[in-house]
Amino acid sequence: MPCRYLIDLERGIVVSSGWGRVTYAEMMAHQDRLVKDPDFYPELDQLVDGTAVTELNLSPEEAKAIGSRKFFSPQSKRAFLASSLQILSVARIVQQHAQREKNREAVSVFHDRKAALEWLGLRESPR
Repeated sequence: MPCRYLIDLERGIVVSSGWGRVTYAEMMAHQDRLVKDPDFYPELDQLVDGTAVTELNLSPEEAKAIGSRKFFSPQSKRAFLASSLQILSVARIVQQHAQREKNREAVSVFHDRKAALEWLGLRESPR
């Protein structure tokens, strides 16, 4: 499966990353595994690194479904990092859902790793 995550409890962050071609089913399975992980808690921040993803295979409706899922607390920050326009567009959908709904986490979209890390309050990439 071309998706993985690492929970860094010391820094209070989840780093999710994908590579190659990623499907809707794989994204949903990734999220499902993450929220069932005993180390996961909603107050964590998240860095979603999509810089190695070459293609997202999902419909606009599926992108909305991904964006509407709520796992993080209103105190959390989620930074989406990508270089391709397709992936940045899906990240913007997640950002729009978070901005429209009450009690959602803060979401921002980046194409620059340093800016994403700074927004998350990190000096360097988590492990």
